Amino acid sequence: MRFLVGIDDTDNLESRGTGYRARQLGERIARAGMESLGITRHQLLVDSRIPYTSHNSSACLAVECPPALEPELASACRQFLSVESASGSDAGLCIAHRERVHDMVMMFGLRAKTEVLSIDEAVALSRAQGIYLVGLTGDGGGVIGALAAVGLRAGGNDGRFLWLSGLRELLGVHTAAGLRGQVPLDGIETEAGDVAGPNDRILVGEWPRPVMRAGRVVLLIEEIQHEKYEWIVAARSRIKGLSE
Repeated sequence: MRFLVGIDDTDNLESRGTGYRARQLGERIARAGMESLGITRHQLLVDSRIPYTSHNSSACLAVECPPALEPELASACRQFLSVESASGSDAGLCIAHRERVHDMVMMFGLRAKTEVLSIDEAVALSRAQGIYLVGLTGDGGGVIGALAAVGLRAGGNDGRFLWLSGLRELLGVHTAAGLRGQVPLDGIETEAGDVAGPNDRILVGEWPRPVMRAGRVVLLIEEIQHEKYEWIVAARSRIKGLSE
C-alpha cells in the first residue's frame, strides 16, 4: 500500500533544511523494512505573514508499506521528527493513504502556494478526510505545509525530486535507456513533450532533478548539438522555475 508522508518546518536558521531531514527520514523508513519511492520538494507561498525559515518549502515522501506496518510507519516518523527537528522549529507531520487523498486536500495544497492558511483549517480538513496530521514541535505550524505537501504530491503536477533511487549517483553521459535502468523515471522529455529515443545520449550534469508532470516522474532535457551527446538535462534555473 502506498502512503504519502508530508513534513514541514523542521529547521531553524542554523540547521540543515527540511529537504535534508526528509532524506534522512527516508533512510530511517527503509531501515524499518518499508520502501521509500521518492521525495519531492514543494514550494509554498512566501509572505511576511507566514513564519518560515528561508524558502517556505515542504517535502513529501512516497512510501510503500504493508498495511500491518502502518502504525510502525507513523511511530518511526513521529520519533524521528521529534528528535531531529531543530530547536525553535514548528514541525508538522502528515501521513495519508494515497487513495484517500481527494480533491479537497489537493486544493488545500494549491491554495498554500497562493494564500495564507491556518493551523485550524489544516486540522479540520485532515479530520474530515480521515488523514493523520500532527504538530510535533513548537506550535505545530508545520501541519499546514505537511498537509499541503501531501495534497500537491497527490495532485501530480507540482514539485521536483530531492531523492529517487539512483538519482544522486548519476554522472556523465548516459543513453535514455540506461537512465531508465538506473532511476525509476516515467519519462525523459523536453518541456514541449519531445521524447528522447532509447539510444539517444544525454549529459546528466551536476543537478538532475526530475519533476512531477501529470502524475509522472519526468526528467526534463534540452536538445544540443554535440558530437558526444544529443541532449543535456535542463538547466538548474529552468527546473527551479518550472517546479516552484
